[in-house]
Amino acid sequence: MNSVNINIENTRDKRLLFLLKESFSPESLEVINESHLHYGHKGSPGTGDSHYKIIIKAHAFDGLNRVAAHRLINDIVAVEFKSGLHALSLKIIK
Repeated sequence: MNSVNINIENTRDKRLLFLLKESFSPESLEVINESHLHYGHKGSPGTGDSHYKIIIKAHAFDGLNRVAAHRLINDIVAVEFKSGLHALSLKIIK
């Protein structure tokens, strides 16, 4: 992926949407903040933007097994893990 200038003022869900759209041109994409489900859990920072679910359908995942597709996504959003993203649930629609 080419270097992308991301405005850090945006919310994490907007940044995730941007990164995934730019990288995979998905047919469908949902980014769901599930942080409220994890308040008080051990390891949860309680920031309100730490746990997300991504549901995505894109041709970029055609022919890839689940692990390979998840690795692609995790590589793209690695910057978010470095800035407080704690958990990411992925559903890839084929």
